[in-house]
Amino acid sequence: MAGDGPGLRLEDRRLLTGAGRFTDDTAPAEALRARFLRAERAHAEIRGLDTGAARALPGVLAVLTAADLDADGIGPIPAAVSLADPTGRPIREPPRPAMARDRVRHAGEILALVVAETDALARDALEAIAVDFEPLPAVVEPRAALAPGAARLHESVPGNLAIDWRVGDERAVEAAFARAARIVRLDRRAARIAACYLEPRAVWARHDPASGVTTVTVASQGAHLQKTLLLRALGWDPASLRVVTEDVGGGFGPKLPLYPETVLLAWAARRLGRPVRWAAERAEHFLADGQARELDATLELALDAEGRILALRVDAVAGLGAWLSSFAAIVPTTGLARVISGLYRIPAIAVRLRCAYTTTTPVDAIRGAGKPEALALLETAVDRAAGALGLDPVALRRRNLLRPEDFPWTTPLGYEVEPFDAPALLERALALADRPALPARRREAASRGKRLGFGLACHLHATGALPGECARLELLPDGTVEAWTGTQSQGQGHATVLARIVAEPLGLAAERVRVRQGDTAELAEGPGTGGSSSMVVSGSSLWRGARTLAERVRARSAELLEAAPADVRLVDGVVEVVGTDRRLALAELARRAQAEGAPLRVEQPAVDPVQTWPAGVTTAELELDPETGEVRLLRIVTVLDVGRVIDPKLAEGQVHGAVATGSGEALVERIVFEPATAQLLTGSFLDYALPRARDVPAVIVRFEGRPSTRNPLGVKGLGELPSNGVPAAIANALADALGPGVPALDPPFTPERVWRALRGLPAG
Repeated sequence: MAGDGPGLRLEDRRLLTGAGRFTDDTAPAEALRARFLRAERAHAEIRGLDTGAARALPGVLAVLTAADLDADGIGPIPAAVSLADPTGRPIREPPRPAMARDRVRHAGEILALVVAETDALARDALEAIAVDFEPLPAVVEPRAALAPGAARLHESVPGNLAIDWRVGDERAVEAAFARAARIVRLDRRAARIAACYLEPRAVWARHDPASGVTTVTVASQGAHLQKTLLLRALGWDPASLRVVTEDVGGGFGPKLPLYPETVLLAWAARRLGRPVRWAAERAEHFLADGQARELDATLELALDAEGRILALRVDAVAGLGAWLSSFAAIVPTTGLARVISGLYRIPAIAVRLRCAYTTTTPVDAIRGAGKPEALALLETAVDRAAGALGLDPVALRRRNLLRPEDFPWTTPLGYEVEPFDAPALLERALALADRPALPARRREAASRGKRLGFGLACHLHATGALPGECARLELLPDGTVEAWTGTQSQGQGHATVLARIVAEPLGLAAERVRVRQGDTAELAEGPGTGGSSSMVVSGSSLWRGARTLAERVRARSAELLEAAPADVRLVDGVVEVVGTDRRLALAELARRAQAEGAPLRVEQPAVDPVQTWPAGVTTAELELDPETGEVRLLRIVTVLDVGRVIDPKLAEGQVHGAVATGSGEALVERIVFEPATAQLLTGSFLDYALPRARDVPAVIVRFEGRPSTRNPLGVKGLGELPSNGVPAAIANALADALGPGVPALDPPFTPERVWRALRGLPAG
């Protein structure tokens, strides 16, 4: 393919020279300003909400509350997906109003919407609203929320239990544990984290009374999902709503859900008949955007005397926050279940996962969506099992890894995993990490009073799971191709790599392809971007569409050039008859087709099986200062089977971003709520730490493996695979540095936590 190999990103000049079209950049200057009154308490009855003084302020056009929503028939905000327990009962989803009606259930929940001529006036109006609260008990920890007597959030959810979800063969697991020579147990709590994208969420909306259409422009990971969920909440005619997403400055999960602010901006613009805009401040991001990773879990491994894994079971509680967000139901449940067997031959698995509502910000998908915490559980337990059996962690893995001859392989939980060569990935990673020289490096570190730790993790991902793609390609009269796709870039480089995919069958330079995304008026449906699906789903659809368009171009030009289609080739924007001087520019062909009323256009829905299974092995090497507890990452090696790599530079960029994500999750990132009141204590970058450049080590990346057979491009998803393995590798490297006798730590592995663990002190 012409696109194989590195090159310059086609979108960079526009973005780097200030020509980007991010949501807040595109809002009309005359738009009214919206601000939200947010609850200062996490759990309280609303005894009174006096908006009179705010409404009376000059320049304030509206102060809207839940009563106004009810008057206009605006319904609750729905989740995008549901889930059922083993009896078939769906997850309990209490109706989520866009503004709190009688009670607030997390700090930052919206109480009122102010719309004013200027942002300053809107802020003044917020100050003028008086709220009378009756405080209620708060509950932060998921297990505590399920305990008898815990504060109850929703009348429709007894005991705060959203669902008691189980999967697997419990009898087979019990039998395996009964005959096991060794049982290893691991208890671990994954810290809640925030997404922290560069561009905070933003929305603006405009209603056109002539057409009756309200246009909502929103920073999202998929305009079509936003429209689908908006229509369910607003109850409007689908033809009366258009959703647009242009440039997006980062996402990786929390820009997929529908948020109350989007509903409220759309409603306010139609109600007032004027455009309305809002951009979140960073404090609102921490209070209101989807968070992730809150899993309190116990994992047990049963092994025979030779160290072969006989069975695995998980019993866990996941926190959902105060409401069920768009994808929250499947993140800790099926997200965990898909990968909990890792790269191993495990005959029997059983999982029980209870999901609890708490008086905290709702959670949703963030890069990995349930897999990083699941694989950290598994891989830490494998290391612990090796220690219990007196085996090298590498030796135990070699004994249990799936081998090429084991495929086709279906996990005990029913997932048909794509073939990969796990032993080869492991050996390649160990070689690149130079494990034989590890003792010498340990001695050198010890001479400086430091401890060197080495750890590894085997990991995988289930990718490409979002349905609904429908690509459209058209040859335009200027000889370029416009390619519409239902995916949505948030910085990954879609405009580059998708253009290369389209360009190759058409014999064009990638610069002659314009990739378009994010407009429900232009494309009937689209999956958005999530689940590492862009290349698997949208890339494959565009490739198929480009081949079909090329066939039509050859057929039409063959008629005009009086040749057989087989004798016509496309090269450098020209159609030519092989061996002759007969040629026709694509631009001329497109102009003729358009003049005849038959433009050269193709619509291509997704037709390929979408589930692919990239796999990898990651090693981490770190240095621990026992005097201070400081952990410094020295090197990450990651060997990945992601199928065919279309653009190595973009692929490496994805890996480096994933390593930074995983490093932060392991070492520094943690959302903290005050236990008694559920007040957010990490509400800014003064309190919430992100990894800095010095925290992210040298990264050695290698791509191995064969092309996937599940799509025509041979690709597997990439963006989340490394972030699934890095936290587990770091956890095992730290345990190695700490040595035996030191209790396992929960992430993040901050200096204070490590220092206390070394001294046998309780966590701070």
